[in-house]
Amino acid sequence: MTKDKGRDCMSTKDEVLKYLQNHQQYVSGEELSEQLLVSRTAIWKNINTLRSSGYEIESVTNRGYRLVFSPNTISPEIILSGLKTKAMGKNVFCFDSIDSTNAQAKRQALAGASNGSLFIAEQQTGGKGRLGRVWASPSGTGLWFSVLLRPDSLPVQVTNITLLAGLAVCLSIRKLTKAPAMIKWPNDIVIGGKKVCGILTEMAAEIDRIEYVVVGIGINVNTENFPEELSVKATSLRVECGKPVARVELLQEILSEFERILSDYTDRPEAIFAEYKTLCVSLNRTVGFVRNKEPLTATAVDISPAGELVVRCGNGSLISINSGEVTVQGIYGQT
Repeated sequence: MTKDKGRDCMSTKDEVLKYLQNHQQYVSGEELSEQLLVSRTAIWKNINTLRSSGYEIESVTNRGYRLVFSPNTISPEIILSGLKTKAMGKNVFCFDSIDSTNAQAKRQALAGASNGSLFIAEQQTGGKGRLGRVWASPSGTGLWFSVLLRPDSLPVQVTNITLLAGLAVCLSIRKLTKAPAMIKWPNDIVIGGKKVCGILTEMAAEIDRIEYVVVGIGINVNTENFPEELSVKATSLRVECGKPVARVELLQEILSEFERILSDYTDRPEAIFAEYKTLCVSLNRTVGFVRNKEPLTATAVDISPAGELVVRCGNGSLISINSGEVTVQGIYGQT
C-alpha cells in the first residue's frame, strides 16, 4: 500500500468525508486505508480533524466509522466535499470575519490567486452592494462569498458576467429549495417581491486586457428576522421555505451552475439569454428610471445581447438601459 508521505492533508480529509458520506453503514479503518491509499494513522488523524470541524462520526470496535451528522458550518473541507466543478471553488479561502470578500478577492488576485478561487466569510464587517450601498452580513446565517475569474474563463461580452451570475443563483435556489425565485434586472434575486440575494461585480482591466473579475454574492439564507426598515424589501430562504436551508449545498450548487453557464454561454449565448429572460421579473412590467436627470416610466420589453434592459416608452420609442437604478412595479414595495 502506498503511504501518505507528502500527501495533501486537506485532500485526505475531503476523501475521507466523501467516502463516509457515500456509505451509510460502518466503514472500517482498514477499508478506508486501502481505498484511499493512506495509512491507518492518517485516517484516524483526519477523522479527528473532521470531528473538530463539527462532524459527528461514530466509531465502534470491529465495525469502523459512520457519519452521523454534518454541520451547517462552512469550512474548506465541507465545501470541497461533493463539489462537482472543474475549477470554480477548488481553491478555498474561509474567514470567520472579514471586511469584504470582494476586497479580499481583489487583494489575493494581485498576489496571484488562481482562476475560480473562492473567498467566503461567516461575517462581513464592510460588505457592499450595488451603487455603494451597505450590505448587512450577519454571522452564521447567510452566504457571503466572492469568486475570482481570470480572462480565460470569461465570456467575450464580459459585462454580461453579472447577469450570468444572477441566473446561476436563481436556478440554484429554485432547484434546491423549490422557492419561486426570480431575477430583477440586472442581478437581484427576489422572491415574492422581496430581495433575497444581491450581486456585486468588480473588474480590473488595462486598455486592451482584463486582469480579473470578482463576482461577489450575498444571500440571506437562514435569517429569521430583519430590521423594520428592511422587512418591507428583504426576505430569506428560511422565511420563504419555512425551514432552514443547507448553506453549503446551496453554495456548491451555485458554483456548479455558474461554471456550467459560463461554459455554455461561450457556445450558445442566445440559449442562456432565453433562460435568463424566462426568470426575469422585470420584463413586461412598468419600470422607473432616470434619463438625463429626468425620472421616466416605461414598460420593460426585452434584454439586449449586451445585457441592457430594453424599455418601450409611451410614444413607442425604445430605450436601452445599461446602468443606474431601475425600479419595478410590485418589487420592493414599488407601486
